[in-house]
Amino acid sequence: MTAADLEQRLKELDKLLASDGPQAEAEATRLVASLAEQGLLSYGKTQQVPKRAYSLAELRLNKIQPEQFLAPTDSTLSGVRNLLQGGFLAGLTAAYFAQAVDLTQIVQIVVVAAFLLTADQVAIAGGVEALIVDTAGRLVNGTYGRRVALHEAGHFLVAYLVGLLPKGYTLSSLDLFLRTRQLNVQAGCQFCDAAFQAEVASGRLTSGSLDTYACVALAGVATEWLRFGRAEGGLADVQQLDRLLAALRFTQAKADAEVRWAVLNVVSLLRSHEAVHDALAAAMQRGASVGECIAVIERELAARPPTAAAPQT
Repeated sequence: MTAADLEQRLKELDKLLASDGPQAEAEATRLVASLAEQGLLSYGKTQQVPKRAYSLAELRLNKIQPEQFLAPTDSTLSGVRNLLQGGFLAGLTAAYFAQAVDLTQIVQIVVVAAFLLTADQVAIAGGVEALIVDTAGRLVNGTYGRRVALHEAGHFLVAYLVGLLPKGYTLSSLDLFLRTRQLNVQAGCQFCDAAFQAEVASGRLTSGSLDTYACVALAGVATEWLRFGRAEGGLADVQQLDRLLAALRFTQAKADAEVRWAVLNVVSLLRSHEAVHDALAAAMQRGASVGECIAVIERELAARPPTAAAPQT
């Protein structure tokens, strides 16, 4: 198959992913798996860290401090929210001293604002506030947009490498609102995970599916920790993984073993594919389709094969 043929197949993939329904998702997954079997894609073929129980000492030997990124704190957006609130109050104060409004009008404005915020929380779970804060964050913080792009590219890349097909992604609330008029949708990646959801619903989750889910869930926080020294986003991902392990009735020791392996595996993958990760994040910021993102991954893998050493154990 020529490069042009592969490009055409990836366009077919985008058409399938744009369709709704489990059948289109299944066909998309089969298409990518078939291309991988033919040796045309690296999907699901990446060598991973051997699966076993790793100690905290072994993680530290690999310069990993899991406690630092398993409890992300979003200081950027909370700071932006505080800044907006402070600016609102400062504006009212300035207007009062400029005699543009009187005290009664200020009280009315505050009451109306509080009512609108409450209505937003009740009606659409704070969608308008989230849209405003996310958009403002990109304007006042120069690294916020890149942090989000790298975070979501981390999810996308790790999923592709371990064999879970990405279905789509969103990098900003404003972008999605302009395209679909949906509110209260944060940045995130969507995956062709119908088979995984069916396993969860049946109560018979295979170890392979759990391993894949754990790695993809931790990819975002691991990305931020590696690139910025600490994680801000991804708390929901960590909490969902914790809830899944609890639902599976894992003992604490068994849950710790799963998380530690996933942490080591994900960090190793991201360290050894840093150039691919950067190129993918840039493509996602340009709005590339899933098929185009896969083409970027494959091109970068061919140009820059992973060079990182195996984890130390």
